[in-house]
Amino acid sequence: MAEIAFVGLGKMGGNMATRLRGRGHKVAVYDQSAERTRALAQEIGATPAASLRELAGALSPPRAVWIMVPAGAPTSAVVSELASALAPADIIVDGGNSNYRESIQRAQDLLPKQIKFLDAGTSGGIWGLKNGYSLMIGGDGAAVARLAPIFTDLAPPEGWLHVGPSGAGHFCKMIHNGIEYGMMQAYAEGFEILRASGYGYDLGKVAHLWNQGSVVRSWLLELAEAAFSKDPELAGIKGWVEDSGEGRWTVEESIARSVPAPVLALSLQMRFRSRQDDSFAAKVCAALRNEFGGHGVKKS
Repeated sequence: MAEIAFVGLGKMGGNMATRLRGRGHKVAVYDQSAERTRALAQEIGATPAASLRELAGALSPPRAVWIMVPAGAPTSAVVSELASALAPADIIVDGGNSNYRESIQRAQDLLPKQIKFLDAGTSGGIWGLKNGYSLMIGGDGAAVARLAPIFTDLAPPEGWLHVGPSGAGHFCKMIHNGIEYGMMQAYAEGFEILRASGYGYDLGKVAHLWNQGSVVRSWLLELAEAAFSKDPELAGIKGWVEDSGEGRWTVEESIARSVPAPVLALSLQMRFRSRQDDSFAAKVCAALRNEFGGHGVKKS
């Protein structure tokens, strides 16, 4: 079994640490909330740490630390502090939704210290604990190979891939999330038209039906069925849909590379539209995000 440390014990990081402990790996954990750190460590049998330096000291060299904190400044701060606590041959994995350009730069910045940096696009949401996480990994091949047991136990069968050099993992996840925007918007618009038809469809049953051999079957439809079963009119949800960055970046890349992406661009625009006036389609998107990722919804 391998050993690894986790920084950030929210909806994703905490579940990932739990999944690995359940498969026998040694895990050390740290979160800004000392209470959360202690509670999870006690629950899963992990080693708690009160600081990033203490976290590094809880592992045997060569060490690996997996970061699951918000993209941007929070990730930069953690990487910078870990760089001073780790040693040559250690590995830092960023499993958050960082911009791929920042991941390329972080890998370059760590080269003088001989610390490896992997960017691991991670999909699976709150269901990953049970079903596993889809992992898109960029960075040094030897570092990826060393952490293969970790990736294998985090993912379902055939659920992880070394997709290329530094930045490739987060670029792949960025496009994944852009596609997700388009799929969710298509479902949302379709269900709104069904609702407006006058036929009185049971949308939960329609979602279930379409998952039985239909060409539009998907996990998102399973989540739609679950959302409609809880509240057929989604009356308790405000149709206000956030975008977390990757959709915007995908559209920006399509413009920069002159690749037409009208569906993805319009799905992003519809998220902006959702913040102006309520709509049933936007409620569907908000409900789906809550179902697969535990993302918060605004109550009406």
